[in-house]
Amino acid sequence: MDARIVFLILIFGAVFTLGQAVFGLVTVAQQKRMVNRRLKVAEKVDGVSALVMELRKQRGLSAEGKKGERLRWLSNLIVASGLTYEPRKWLTMAGGAAVVAALGVAFALKQPMLAVPAGLVVALAGPLVVLKFKAAQRAKALGVQLPQALDIIVRSLEAGHPVPTAVALVGREMADPAGTEFGMAADEIAYGATLEQAVERMSERCQHPDIDLFAATIRLQAGTGGNLTGLLKLNSNTVRERHKMRMKIKAASSEGRASAMILTAAPIVTLVFINLTSPNFYGDVADDPLIKIGLTVIAVWLVLGNLVMRRMIDMRI
Repeated sequence: MDARIVFLILIFGAVFTLGQAVFGLVTVAQQKRMVNRRLKVAEKVDGVSALVMELRKQRGLSAEGKKGERLRWLSNLIVASGLTYEPRKWLTMAGGAAVVAALGVAFALKQPMLAVPAGLVVALAGPLVVLKFKAAQRAKALGVQLPQALDIIVRSLEAGHPVPTAVALVGREMADPAGTEFGMAADEIAYGATLEQAVERMSERCQHPDIDLFAATIRLQAGTGGNLTGLLKLNSNTVRERHKMRMKIKAASSEGRASAMILTAAPIVTLVFINLTSPNFYGDVADDPLIKIGLTVIAVWLVLGNLVMRRMIDMRI
Protein backbone atom coordinates (compact mmCIF):
# COMPACT_ATOMS: atom_id res chain seq x y z
CA MET A 1 0.00 0.00 0.00
CA ASP A 2 1.18 3.50 -0.79
CA ALA A 3 2.79 5.24 2.18
CA ARG A 4 0.87 8.42 1.39
CA ILE A 5 -2.47 6.59 1.68
CA VAL A 6 -1.38 5.04 5.00
CA PHE A 7 -0.38 8.47 6.24
CA LEU A 8 -3.75 9.96 5.23
CA ILE A 9 -5.58 7.08 6.95
CA LEU A 10 -3.60 7.69 10.13
CA ILE A 11 -4.41 11.41 9.99
CA PHE A 12 -8.09 10.61 9.49
CA GLY A 13 -8.02 8.21 12.44
CA ALA A 14 -6.33 10.78 14.67
CA VAL A 15 -8.80 13.52 13.71
CA PHE A 16 -11.74 11.16 14.17
CA THR A 17 -10.47 10.07 17.60
CA LEU A 18 -9.94 13.69 18.61
CA GLY A 19 -13.46 14.54 17.48
CA GLN A 20 -14.91 11.64 19.47
CA ALA A 21 -12.96 12.71 22.55
CA VAL A 22 -14.13 16.31 22.29
CA PHE A 23 -17.72 15.18 21.74
CA GLY A 24 -17.50 12.89 24.77
CA LEU A 25 -16.11 15.65 26.98
CA VAL A 26 -18.81 18.09 25.85
CA THR A 27 -21.53 15.48 26.41
CA VAL A 28 -20.29 14.59 29.89
CA ALA A 29 -19.96 18.26 30.81
CA GLN A 30 -23.49 18.90 29.58
CA GLN A 31 -24.84 15.97 31.59
CA LYS A 32 -23.08 17.24 34.71
CA ARG A 33 -24.63 20.66 34.17
CA MET A 34 -28.04 19.04 33.76
CA VAL A 35 -27.89 17.25 37.13
CA ASN A 36 -29.42 19.49 38.31
CA ARG A 37 -30.39 23.06 39.19
CA ARG A 38 -31.69 22.20 42.64
CA LEU A 39 -28.38 20.57 43.58
CA LYS A 40 -26.51 23.69 42.46
CA VAL A 41 -28.76 25.83 44.65
CA ALA A 42 -28.30 23.42 47.56
CA GLU A 43 -24.54 23.98 47.42
CA LYS A 44 -25.00 27.72 47.96
CA VAL A 45 -27.49 27.74 50.86
CA ASP A 46 -27.48 26.27 54.34
CA GLY A 47 -30.40 24.24 55.65
CA VAL A 48 -33.59 22.82 54.19
CA SER A 49 -35.67 25.90 54.96
CA ALA A 50 -33.31 28.23 53.08
CA LEU A 51 -33.23 25.79 50.14
CA VAL A 52 -37.02 25.58 49.96
CA MET A 53 -37.39 29.38 50.09
CA GLU A 54 -34.73 29.96 47.42
CA LEU A 55 -36.20 27.37 45.05
CA ARG A 56 -39.66 28.85 45.46
CA LYS A 57 -38.30 32.34 44.83
CA GLN A 58 -36.54 31.21 41.66
CA ARG A 59 -39.79 29.72 40.34
CA GLY A 60 -41.77 32.90 40.97
CA LEU A 61 -43.67 31.48 43.96
CA SER A 62 -44.40 33.11 47.28
CA ALA A 63 -42.71 32.03 50.52
CA GLU A 64 -45.67 29.71 51.13
CA GLY A 65 -45.25 28.11 47.71
CA LYS A 66 -48.30 29.80 46.17
CA LYS A 67 -48.64 31.48 42.79
CA GLY A 68 -49.53 35.11 42.30
CA GLU A 69 -53.25 35.86 42.34
CA ARG A 70 -53.01 38.73 39.85
CA LEU A 71 -52.66 37.62 36.23
CA ARG A 72 -52.95 34.01 37.33
CA TRP A 73 -52.51 32.73 33.77
CA LEU A 74 -49.17 34.54 33.51
CA SER A 75 -48.05 33.21 36.88
CA ASN A 76 -48.97 29.67 35.79
CA LEU A 77 -46.97 30.14 32.59
CA ILE A 78 -43.89 31.46 34.42
CA VAL A 79 -43.90 28.59 36.91
CA ALA A 80 -44.52 25.95 34.23
CA SER A 81 -41.66 27.28 32.09
CA GLY A 82 -39.12 26.43 34.80
CA LEU A 83 -37.09 29.56 34.04
CA THR A 84 -35.41 31.40 36.88
CA TYR A 85 -37.72 34.27 37.80
CA GLU A 86 -35.74 37.45 37.06
CA PRO A 87 -38.19 40.27 36.17
CA ARG A 88 -35.56 42.98 35.65
CA LYS A 89 -33.48 40.81 33.34
CA TRP A 90 -36.58 39.78 31.40
CA LEU A 91 -37.73 43.40 31.00
CA THR A 92 -34.27 44.44 29.80
CA MET A 93 -34.16 41.64 27.22
CA ALA A 94 -37.71 42.40 26.05
CA GLY A 95 -36.84 46.10 25.69
CA GLY A 96 -33.70 45.30 23.71
CA ALA A 97 -35.61 42.95 21.39
CA ALA A 98 -38.28 45.62 20.89
CA VAL A 99 -35.68 48.23 19.90
CA VAL A 100 -34.01 45.82 17.46
CA ALA A 101 -37.38 44.91 15.92
CA ALA A 102 -38.40 48.56 15.57
CA LEU A 103 -35.12 49.52 13.89
CA GLY A 104 -35.30 46.48 11.62
CA VAL A 105 -38.83 47.32 10.46
CA ALA A 106 -37.92 50.99 9.97
CA PHE A 107 -34.89 50.21 7.79
CA ALA A 108 -36.23 47.15 5.97
CA LEU A 109 -39.71 48.40 5.07
CA LYS A 110 -38.78 52.09 4.86
CA GLN A 111 -41.85 52.90 6.96
CA PRO A 112 -40.92 54.50 10.30
CA MET A 113 -44.58 54.66 11.31
CA LEU A 114 -44.62 50.86 11.66
CA ALA A 115 -41.55 50.81 13.91
CA VAL A 116 -43.39 51.62 17.14
CA PRO A 117 -46.20 49.04 16.66
CA ALA A 118 -43.62 46.40 15.70
CA GLY A 119 -41.57 47.17 18.82
CA LEU A 120 -44.64 46.95 21.04
CA VAL A 121 -45.68 43.63 19.53
CA VAL A 122 -42.23 42.15 20.08
CA ALA A 123 -42.00 43.56 23.63
CA LEU A 124 -45.39 42.16 24.64
CA ALA A 125 -45.70 38.98 22.59
CA GLY A 126 -42.02 37.97 22.56
CA PRO A 127 -41.76 37.04 26.26
CA LEU A 128 -45.06 35.14 26.09
CA VAL A 129 -43.87 33.15 23.08
CA VAL A 130 -40.61 32.28 24.88
CA LEU A 131 -42.46 31.26 28.06
CA LYS A 132 -44.91 29.10 26.11
CA PHE A 133 -42.08 27.46 24.19
CA LYS A 134 -40.09 26.71 27.36
CA ALA A 135 -43.21 25.43 29.15
CA ALA A 136 -44.02 23.10 26.24
CA GLN A 137 -40.40 21.93 26.06
CA ARG A 138 -40.34 21.28 29.80
CA ALA A 139 -43.68 19.46 29.73
CA LYS A 140 -42.39 17.18 26.98
CA ALA A 141 -39.26 16.38 28.99
CA LEU A 142 -41.34 15.67 32.09
CA GLY A 143 -43.52 13.23 30.16
CA VAL A 144 -40.42 11.32 29.04
CA GLN A 145 -38.71 11.35 32.45
CA LEU A 146 -41.68 10.55 34.71
CA PRO A 147 -41.77 6.77 34.08
CA GLN A 148 -38.05 6.58 34.89
CA ALA A 149 -38.60 8.59 38.07
CA LEU A 150 -41.45 6.31 39.15
CA ASP A 151 -39.31 3.24 38.46
CA ILE A 152 -36.57 4.65 40.69
CA ILE A 153 -39.10 5.22 43.48
CA VAL A 154 -40.51 1.70 43.06
CA ARG A 155 -37.07 0.06 43.20
CA SER A 156 -36.14 2.13 46.22
CA LEU A 157 -39.35 1.13 48.03
CA GLU A 158 -38.79 -2.52 47.14
CA ALA A 159 -35.30 -2.22 48.63
CA GLY A 160 -36.89 -1.15 51.93
CA HIS A 161 -36.33 2.60 51.84
CA PRO A 162 -39.03 4.93 53.20
CA VAL A 163 -41.05 7.03 50.74
CA PRO A 164 -39.27 10.38 51.46
CA THR A 165 -35.90 8.73 50.81
CA ALA A 166 -37.17 7.26 47.54
CA VAL A 167 -38.45 10.65 46.38
CA ALA A 168 -35.19 12.35 47.41
CA LEU A 169 -33.25 9.73 45.41
CA VAL A 170 -34.97 10.90 42.22
CA GLY A 171 -34.01 14.47 43.09
CA ARG A 172 -30.35 13.47 43.41
CA GLU A 173 -30.01 11.12 40.44
CA MET A 174 -32.14 12.56 37.66
CA ALA A 175 -31.59 15.57 35.43
CA ASP A 176 -33.92 18.52 35.11
CA PRO A 177 -36.81 18.98 35.00
CA ALA A 178 -37.76 15.82 36.92
CA GLY A 179 -34.75 16.03 39.23
CA THR A 180 -35.56 19.52 40.45
CA GLU A 181 -39.31 18.88 40.74
CA PHE A 182 -38.94 15.70 42.80
CA GLY A 183 -36.10 17.30 44.74
CA MET A 184 -38.36 20.23 45.67
CA ALA A 185 -41.01 17.72 46.75
CA ALA A 186 -38.45 15.91 48.93
CA ASP A 187 -37.32 19.21 50.46
CA GLU A 188 -40.90 20.16 51.28
CA ILE A 189 -41.43 16.76 52.94
CA ALA A 190 -38.29 17.35 55.01
CA TYR A 191 -39.61 20.86 55.74
CA GLY A 192 -42.78 19.41 57.30
CA ALA A 193 -45.24 18.72 54.46
CA THR A 194 -46.87 15.35 53.91
CA LEU A 195 -46.19 13.31 50.79
CA GLU A 196 -49.67 14.11 49.51
CA GLN A 197 -49.16 17.87 50.00
CA ALA A 198 -45.71 17.86 48.38
CA VAL A 199 -46.89 15.93 45.31
CA GLU A 200 -49.97 18.16 45.01
CA ARG A 201 -47.74 21.24 44.94
CA MET A 202 -45.54 19.57 42.34
CA SER A 203 -48.65 18.98 40.23
CA GLU A 204 -49.61 22.65 40.54
CA ARG A 205 -46.12 23.73 39.49
CA CYS A 206 -45.78 21.39 36.51
CA GLN A 207 -49.35 21.59 35.12
CA HIS A 208 -48.81 18.29 33.31
CA PRO A 209 -51.49 15.58 32.93
CA ASP A 210 -49.08 12.76 33.80
CA ILE A 211 -47.98 14.55 36.98
CA ASP A 212 -51.66 15.08 37.79
CA LEU A 213 -52.16 11.31 37.43
CA PHE A 214 -49.24 10.69 39.78
CA ALA A 215 -50.74 13.13 42.31
CA ALA A 216 -54.13 11.40 42.03
CA THR A 217 -52.43 8.04 42.69
CA ILE A 218 -50.81 9.40 45.85
CA ARG A 219 -54.14 10.87 47.01
CA LEU A 220 -55.86 7.55 46.37
CA GLN A 221 -53.28 5.60 48.33
CA ALA A 222 -53.34 8.12 51.20
CA GLY A 223 -57.13 7.98 51.40
CA THR A 224 -57.79 4.27 50.96
CA GLY A 225 -54.48 2.61 51.75
CA GLY A 226 -53.11 -0.22 49.64
CA ASN A 227 -49.83 -1.17 48.04
CA LEU A 228 -48.09 2.04 46.96
CA THR A 229 -45.44 0.11 45.03
CA GLY A 230 -48.04 -1.67 42.93
CA LEU A 231 -49.94 1.55 42.27
CA LEU A 232 -46.77 3.31 41.14
CA LYS A 233 -45.92 0.43 38.81
CA LEU A 234 -49.35 0.74 37.20
CA ASN A 235 -48.87 4.50 37.07
CA SER A 236 -45.53 4.13 35.31
CA ASN A 237 -46.98 1.73 32.71
CA THR A 238 -49.93 4.05 32.12
CA VAL A 239 -47.67 7.06 31.58
CA ARG A 240 -45.53 5.09 29.12
CA GLU A 241 -48.58 4.01 27.14
CA ARG A 242 -49.93 7.56 27.09
CA HIS A 243 -46.58 8.81 25.83
CA LYS A 244 -46.62 6.18 23.06
CA MET A 245 -50.12 7.26 22.09
CA ARG A 246 -49.04 10.92 21.95
CA MET A 247 -46.17 9.98 19.65
CA LYS A 248 -48.53 8.02 17.38
CA ILE A 249 -50.91 10.99 17.24
CA LYS A 250 -48.02 13.32 16.46
CA ALA A 251 -46.88 11.05 13.63
CA ALA A 252 -50.43 10.75 12.25
CA SER A 253 -50.93 14.52 12.26
CA SER A 254 -47.45 15.46 11.02
CA GLU A 255 -48.60 15.89 7.41
CA GLY A 256 -51.38 18.26 8.46
CA ARG A 257 -49.04 20.30 10.65
CA ALA A 258 -46.48 20.59 7.86
CA SER A 259 -49.18 21.67 5.41
CA ALA A 260 -50.44 24.27 7.87
CA MET A 261 -46.98 25.74 8.35
CA ILE A 262 -46.21 25.84 4.62
CA LEU A 263 -49.59 27.31 3.62
CA THR A 264 -49.33 29.92 6.35
CA ALA A 265 -45.74 30.92 5.72
CA ALA A 266 -45.87 30.98 1.91
CA PRO A 267 -48.00 34.15 1.42
CA ILE A 268 -46.26 35.99 4.26
CA VAL A 269 -42.77 35.15 2.99
CA THR A 270 -43.81 36.06 -0.56
CA LEU A 271 -45.20 39.43 0.53
CA VAL A 272 -42.08 40.29 2.54
CA PHE A 273 -39.79 39.20 -0.31
CA ILE A 274 -41.69 41.33 -2.85
CA ASN A 275 -41.62 44.37 -0.57
CA LEU A 276 -37.89 44.00 -0.05
CA THR A 277 -36.94 43.37 -3.67
CA SER A 278 -39.53 45.58 -5.38
CA PRO A 279 -41.10 48.07 -2.95
CA ASN A 280 -43.17 49.71 -5.71
CA PHE A 281 -44.84 46.45 -6.77
CA TYR A 282 -47.70 47.00 -4.31
CA GLY A 283 -46.73 50.50 -3.26
CA ASP A 284 -48.22 52.12 -6.35
CA VAL A 285 -51.63 50.53 -5.79
CA ALA A 286 -51.63 50.23 -2.01
CA ASP A 287 -54.20 53.00 -1.66
CA ASP A 288 -56.64 51.43 -4.12
CA PRO A 289 -59.85 50.38 -2.27
CA LEU A 290 -60.09 47.13 -4.23
CA ILE A 291 -56.53 46.16 -3.25
CA LYS A 292 -57.29 46.84 0.41
CA ILE A 293 -60.46 44.75 0.23
CA GLY A 294 -58.63 41.95 -1.56
CA LEU A 295 -55.78 41.83 0.96
CA THR A 296 -58.29 41.89 3.83
CA VAL A 297 -60.21 38.97 2.33
CA ILE A 298 -56.96 37.03 1.83
CA ALA A 299 -55.94 37.65 5.46
CA VAL A 300 -59.37 36.52 6.73
CA TRP A 301 -59.27 33.34 4.65
CA LEU A 302 -55.74 32.66 5.87
CA VAL A 303 -56.87 32.89 9.49
CA LEU A 304 -59.94 30.71 8.84
CA GLY A 305 -57.81 28.13 7.06
CA ASN A 306 -55.42 27.99 10.02
CA LEU A 307 -58.30 27.53 12.45
CA VAL A 308 -59.75 24.68 10.37
CA MET A 309 -56.39 22.92 10.03
CA ARG A 310 -55.75 23.35 13.74
CA ARG A 311 -59.04 21.64 14.53
CA MET A 312 -58.13 18.83 12.16
CA ILE A 313 -54.77 18.09 13.78
CA ASP A 314 -55.58 18.95 17.42
CA MET A 315 -56.05 15.42 18.78
CA ARG A 316 -55.67 14.94 22.51
CA ILE A 317 -55.80 12.02 24.93
